[in-house]
Amino acid sequence: MTSAHRPLAVVTGASSGIGLELAAVAAARGFDLVIAADEPEIDRAAAVVAVKGGEVIAVRADLATPEGVDQLLDRVARTGRPVEALLANAGIGLGHAFLSQDPADWRRVVDTNITGTLLLIQKVGQDMQARGQGRILITGSIAGFMPGAFQAVYNGTKAFLNSFAFALRNELKDRGVSITCLMPGPTDTEFFARADMLDTKVGQGTKDDARMVAETGFEAMMRGDGDVVSGWKNKVQSAIANVTPASVLAEQHRRMAEPGSGDS
Repeated sequence: MTSAHRPLAVVTGASSGIGLELAAVAAARGFDLVIAADEPEIDRAAAVVAVKGGEVIAVRADLATPEGVDQLLDRVARTGRPVEALLANAGIGLGHAFLSQDPADWRRVVDTNITGTLLLIQKVGQDMQARGQGRILITGSIAGFMPGAFQAVYNGTKAFLNSFAFALRNELKDRGVSITCLMPGPTDTEFFARADMLDTKVGQGTKDDARMVAETGFEAMMRGDGDVVSGWKNKVQSAIANVTPASVLAEQHRRMAEPGSGDS
């Protein structure tokens, strides 16, 4: 049953990891939800999140495509309710050297992390702007602060999202719509396995708890903060990255992300 007194939030990439935890936090804090991902696990995620309270609608859609974004938007429209919060978290990674990658693989990273995310934000953001009310959380990354040797396309997409979030925030500063960029570091999710990076130092290293990252991002969104870096180590790393030459950052990233680096 729809609980009309609860605001509606949309969470993408919600089948696992940070997205699943964002959905769980939002449900516990009083939101009804439409959650989306491109895999069947989204139905299991809906059952997990529903325990926290409220209504949870699962949508299996490929948000790397305009058709998938339209599918999600259509399901949201059929609720007959405005989106009070959009948590745009869908994203995928890709390890290894760029010149050895299949173009279809890196294009999917770009289409998922950037193109589909922007299409969704634009459509939902237009409605929020018209109402003069809404919150948008964009999952960027501290990876966006450094040239990502052996993770070049992924880091590039996150650099784009980090920059885009601040630009959009400025455009909407007087429109009643807040934009928050969540910038986590390495987090304990399925990301590194899916990106084929389990043989790297970063893939094998210690990682932040996904629930902690989600709570940090959600609270920042509710406060209307412009950005938040989760975890003190990541805060230090992002601060250092801002004053370190790009060539040095790329070499540092290489040592963490080069295939086989985790074996040394």
